[in-house]
Amino acid sequence: MKRVFFIFSLLIFGIIAKSQVATTKMQLSATEHDFGTFKEEAGRQTYDFIVTNTGIEPLVIKNVVASCGCTTPDWTKQPIPAGGKGKVTAIYDPANRPGQFNKTLSVYTNTKPEVVVLVIKGEVIPHEKTTEELYTFVVGGVRFESNHLAFTNVKKTEKKMRVMQLINTSAEPVKVEFDALPAHLTLISNPETLKPGQKGMVEGTYDATKNAGWGNISDMVKIKLNGLIQENLYYYVSANLVEDFSSLTKEELDNAPVFKVESTTVDLGKIKGSTQNEVEFKFKNEGKRDLSIRFIRSTCGCTAVQQGNQGVGIKSGESSSIKAVFNSGTYSGKVTKAIYVYTNDPKNSEVVLMLTADVEQPAPVK
Repeated sequence: MKRVFFIFSLLIFGIIAKSQVATTKMQLSATEHDFGTFKEEAGRQTYDFIVTNTGIEPLVIKNVVASCGCTTPDWTKQPIPAGGKGKVTAIYDPANRPGQFNKTLSVYTNTKPEVVVLVIKGEVIPHEKTTEELYTFVVGGVRFESNHLAFTNVKKTEKKMRVMQLINTSAEPVKVEFDALPAHLTLISNPETLKPGQKGMVEGTYDATKNAGWGNISDMVKIKLNGLIQENLYYYVSANLVEDFSSLTKEELDNAPVFKVESTTVDLGKIKGSTQNEVEFKFKNEGKRDLSIRFIRSTCGCTAVQQGNQGVGIKSGESSSIKAVFNSGTYSGKVTKAIYVYTNDPKNSEVVLMLTADVEQPAPVK
């Protein structure tokens, strides 16, 4: 009986051992590769991680997933026989990606473990940009870095400065000026006259105290070269004009007005085209001091807005409303419009009200 049990045990052990030996095994030439330092203009960098099947069953690389779109993986798609070799290829694209990088490739196989992580790293030296790449806005023989000078947030109490580079790419001197500037904006070229090949600087000053508007405001400015206005070319200047709450004390902040609107979105549902549709946004001053509506604007001329008690401070606890009239015109289908409200509430100085509708146009006459 003991002999039979011993033989049976040997058979079971042999079966288990055989199944363990049969398990597919993968050996990698490396799990990490350093491309070192290379120039961006060198283009895509490629490295092969060599895979060896050290088991006795076919090895299958099911999938390889890169950690970012900058790395393209490739791999041996056919089963790799016992003792055979395959590869996982990492292709790194450095275009517009200067600096150090450290990326991963997750390799999914029929081995244990099922997932192996490979690492590629290196450092990309950025290529030297051409004049055309650095100065993208072309006006005659002069090139600007951009056609847009952005002042971002500007407090209503301040003057803010911004600069932008420009270059004279022509063979003649060019005098650069800006035509018909609004009162709140100053733009000069320094130097005013650029020699051939000379670089200069557009120096801009935005005086928010001279602009009655609020929120995002853009100005379109024409450019003069050697006294001639450049037609159909505009230099855009933008700013977001905001309330200055920096001087308020803690007590003033605690006692500030609070703009509380009942609902920031009104859905008109299904409406007909070419109709006038009225909506009303009700709000209340839940603060302790008078609430002022500084400015209201909509995202298109199809929406007219007005405030009840226009120009009058809203006392603590009092309510009022903002009324809008939406002209559905030739719109069709789902339409969304925004109304921006600017207040003296430090926590709600800019509030966005949304107006939505589903516009139905009459069927065309056959």
